[in-house]
Amino acid sequence: MTLRIGIANDSIMAAESLRRVVESEDRYQLAWIAADGQEALDRCRTDCPDLVLMDLIMPGMDGVAATRTISAEFECAILVVTASIDSHAGKVFEAMGAGALDAVNTPILGETGHAEGRDNLIRKIDTIATLLRGAPYLRGIPDIATMHDKSGAVTPVIAIGASTGGPSALREILCDMPPDLGVAIAIVQHVDQQFAASFTSWLNDQTALLVRTAEPGDRLEANTVLVCGREDHLIMTRSGTLNYRAEPKNLAYRPSVDVFFDSLAQYHTFQSVGVLLTGMGRDGAAGLKALRDRAWLTLAQDQQTCAVYGMPKAAKELDAAQEILPLEEIGQRLIRWASSTSTGTYKQLQNGN
Repeated sequence: MTLRIGIANDSIMAAESLRRVVESEDRYQLAWIAADGQEALDRCRTDCPDLVLMDLIMPGMDGVAATRTISAEFECAILVVTASIDSHAGKVFEAMGAGALDAVNTPILGETGHAEGRDNLIRKIDTIATLLRGAPYLRGIPDIATMHDKSGAVTPVIAIGASTGGPSALREILCDMPPDLGVAIAIVQHVDQQFAASFTSWLNDQTALLVRTAEPGDRLEANTVLVCGREDHLIMTRSGTLNYRAEPKNLAYRPSVDVFFDSLAQYHTFQSVGVLLTGMGRDGAAGLKALRDRAWLTLAQDQQTCAVYGMPKAAKELDAAQEILPLEEIGQRLIRWASSTSTGTYKQLQNGN
């Protein structure tokens, strides 16, 4: 499959760097180059490519607005490619909430003409190509039974997986949460490791709960949101601590929601809640089913409120989601569940009463 790629960037040097990367690979084909978001939108209306490499800061219609409009009108993947990820983290996550699949720094042309950062961009494009082909996620995690002696993990947890559109969906859910929620929250969002710390900091500004990056050896803590902060997969171990594992390596997205949910199904002793939000592909659907099979409450975002109805759709097809809810209802549903864990009504809520 040849991937047709459009470029939207007002910088002549940046656009040239991206053009060289695209034309250096036989499996890519350059469709067009646009100087701003409006031109990119106009180009999509006459010649929609498979993927747009979208800058953030452009005159007129910026990358966030262009991403939102193009994602609403066309089945066109968008990868944010910008030189200003660190200084414009909020805009990066706005664009990802509006439909961008991922973000990466713009390759920089050196004196030799070689684009520094080229390999990272190609890796991102190839990952998106895999998703566009509809390649299945490969489930399963390595046997971690030998890592620790088993001890019960007892903190109730809300485990959330998200991808395309996830940042804005997570913001809406977390902004509803009271600081004394009484349960832990763990999040796996498909986001590049280079700005995972910025993503965690941005989320922390959206909620009364404490949000921090999950570190090896951490335990789930009530009233704290732990966010996967690496491209390795976040897992729960037999002892109830969190860790990261490189295996399995052959997954389209890293970190994988499936891997995290599977580990919770094995080792988290309190039957809690799994939530699968907007995103392209199937990651998280099989893991959510594993949680439901172990009597967890499982929720999926509905089609109408998803930026991309891929992961929740896969969960619905597997009958993995006990409840399918619009985004605006998920936060309150989780608050009711958290309250029920201390009032003895959890089983009633789980059965829909």
